[in-house]
Amino acid sequence: MSPPVALNYERFQQLNLRLDMSRGKPSPEQLDLSQALIDEAALAGHRARDGFDCRNYGLASGLPEARELGAELLGVSAAQVVAAGNSSLELMHDALAFALLHGVPVATGEEAATSTPWRAQGDIAFLCPVPGYDRHFAICEALGVRMIAVPMRDDGPDMDRVEALVRSDASIKGMWCVPLYSNPSGAIWSDATIRRLAAMPAAPDFRLFWDDAYRFHHLGDEALATLDVHAACAAAGNAERVLMFASLSKVTIAGGAFAWLAAGPRNLAWWQRHSAIRTIGPDKLNQLRHVRFLRDRAGVLALMARHRALLKPKFDAVEAVFRARLGGIEGVSWNTPRGGYFISLYAPEGCARRTVELAAAAGLVLTPAGAAFPYGDDPRDSHLRIAPSFPALDEVRLAAEGIALSLLKAIEERRG
Repeated sequence: MSPPVALNYERFQQLNLRLDMSRGKPSPEQLDLSQALIDEAALAGHRARDGFDCRNYGLASGLPEARELGAELLGVSAAQVVAAGNSSLELMHDALAFALLHGVPVATGEEAATSTPWRAQGDIAFLCPVPGYDRHFAICEALGVRMIAVPMRDDGPDMDRVEALVRSDASIKGMWCVPLYSNPSGAIWSDATIRRLAAMPAAPDFRLFWDDAYRFHHLGDEALATLDVHAACAAAGNAERVLMFASLSKVTIAGGAFAWLAAGPRNLAWWQRHSAIRTIGPDKLNQLRHVRFLRDRAGVLALMARHRALLKPKFDAVEAVFRARLGGIEGVSWNTPRGGYFISLYAPEGCARRTVELAAAAGLVLTPAGAAFPYGDDPRDSHLRIAPSFPALDEVRLAAEGIALSLLKAIEERRG
C-alpha cells in the first residue's frame, strides 16, 4: 500500500527503507519466466540441427540456428547475422575498438579496402543523443573517443543539428542510436529521422551504432516498430553505414543470454576477421538451449507478453504517484514510455543532483544525476532516470513516493 498522502520527506526518511531504482534490471519474477533454461538444460542436448557438437570449438559466427533466430527477429538474412556472447554491450565495445585499431570497410569498390584506423586519424568523435545510455558513453570515454551531445526529441535526435555537425566535422565517425523506446527518454524514432540518418552526407567511414535493445519490450498492447534501417541505408547508397546490435539479455536470463550483430557483408567480414583473433567461438551450448526454449519469433513474443504483465503495473504505479505528488509543479515533467525499461523525470534546473542526494538519505538508490549525458554532465542538472523494473510492486510505489518527496524538498531548498 502507498503511504498516506500527508507523508512528507522527513516522515518518509523515518521508514528506513533500502530500495534500488538505479538500473534497468529484470526482477526475480521476470527471470523465473526462463528458469527452464537452467532446470531443463540437459533436455536441449549438445547436438545442433546438423549434428555439430556444441561442446567443442568452432562456428566463430555462432550456431546457425541462433543466427537464423536473430535474422527472424531483426528482419535481416541469416547471412548478415553473428550470434555471439551474452552481451550486446561487449559487441559494441569491440566494434568501436576494432574501428580504432584497424579502420572500417569503405565504399571504394575494392572488397578489401578499409579506412585508415580511426586512432591514426587524430581526434575522433561520436554523436550522443541526450539523454542517452550511460554505458554507451562509458565505452567512448574508456576508449578516448570525444563525445558530442545532441538533443533528443520525441521522434529521435535533432536531425538539423546532427546533419550540420557531420557536414562540418569529418572527425565525427559514429553515432549512438537506440531507435525504439530510447534509453532513457522512451523516444520512438520516426521514419523521417531514420531516412535522414541513412542518407545524410558523412565521412566515408561513418557508422551508426544501432542498439536495438528494446525491439520487443512493449509496455502496451500495440507492438510498435521502427523503419528498417538496413533497407534505408541500402536505398540511400550507404549499405555499410549501420552496425545493428541486439540481445536476449532482458528476454531470458539477464546475465546468461546471447547477443547478435547484424550488418552488411563487408562489415560482417570485417567483424569476423578481427573477432577471430580473440575467440575460437561463442558458447554454442547456451545458444542451443535458447533456440530450443524460444523456438521462433512467436515464442519470443509470447514470453515478452508475460514480461509485460509484470512490468506494466510498476510503470503505472510510478505514473500514478508522480501525477498525485508532482502534477502541476512548475518545471517538473516526466514521460510515459510505451516500452523499454525507464522513465525520465525532469526537475527544475539545478535540482537533479540534490534530489538524488536526498533520495539516498531516505534509503533510495537512484542512477546518479547526469549519468544520461556524456561525461556525467547534465548542463541543466535537471534529468533523472527512473528504473521501476527490479523492486516488487509495493516497493515501486514506495520508491516513487520517496523520489517525489525528495524532488519536492530539493525544489523547496532551492527556492529558499
